[in-house]
Amino acid sequence: MDEQPESVTEPAVAGALDRRAELSEFLRSRRARLKPEDVGLPDFGRHRRVPGLRREELAQLAGVSVAYYTRLEQGNGRNVSAEVLDSIARALRLTDAEHSHLTHLAKPKQHKKKSTARAQQTRASLRQLLDAIDGVPAYIGGRRSDILAWNRMAAALFGDWAELPPAERNWARMVFLRPEYRELFVDWEQKAIDMVSYLRMDAGCHPDDPKLSALVGELSVKSEEFRRLWATHDVKEKGYGVKRMHHPLVGDLTLSFESFRLADDSEQTLITYHAEPGSPSAEALRLLASWGTDATRAGAGSAKPQG
Repeated sequence: MDEQPESVTEPAVAGALDRRAELSEFLRSRRARLKPEDVGLPDFGRHRRVPGLRREELAQLAGVSVAYYTRLEQGNGRNVSAEVLDSIARALRLTDAEHSHLTHLAKPKQHKKKSTARAQQTRASLRQLLDAIDGVPAYIGGRRSDILAWNRMAAALFGDWAELPPAERNWARMVFLRPEYRELFVDWEQKAIDMVSYLRMDAGCHPDDPKLSALVGELSVKSEEFRRLWATHDVKEKGYGVKRMHHPLVGDLTLSFESFRLADDSEQTLITYHAEPGSPSAEALRLLASWGTDATRAGAGSAKPQG
């Protein structure tokens, strides 16, 4: 079903991101990264005044009129069909995550006003599961990169989040504002890119979330790196991969991570980290497990392994 027309007189939600501006800037950024030769079009060299494809070139590739695409790129996504969005996504060579983001921006779902304001809750059985996972750092992530629950090994690896105020238990804040996380992640830049890409996906799903808008505003003021990465409009879904870390107590670790969306709440994700069996990283995790909660106090020379 097509999106219902928006009322031009409807007031903006206080503290919300501007969805129309987000849609406009996202389409511009994706068009700018394509070169004519990427899509089989001639390049007129010095006569080209804009980076990437022109609007008329993109419209031709997508099979829509220039006027129609121009209205969409100006942020007017009223009544755009899923078929047209699919065509534009193909023309722009969007990834699955980018395609989903475009759809959220152009055809937003109607959310209950209180849904984003209400604090997320983690089921007691999930907390019990985290505690039962032995030797594997694991935690539950929620909206806005919030950390909702974690096990003992996650605290040993990443730090004791229980010592932070609930509002500070947020990956984006920790990555950009806490120096110890720059030291923990060997490729901090990639971790930062990932965090911003996840937040962009969240913003596309919940542009009316005042807490997300406040988080973006805070990080934009306090971190030049965040401002730079936010301006790229890159998006990414949580998935799987490998992270290299340097822990202050056990040294270097290479850990694989996996993400599992919860069946009853797609906005909560179980993330686990594990090491290759028999590897030095597996031994480092075993050592962290023996240190237990003392491992969260990095560099505390008086700490003793738990027997």
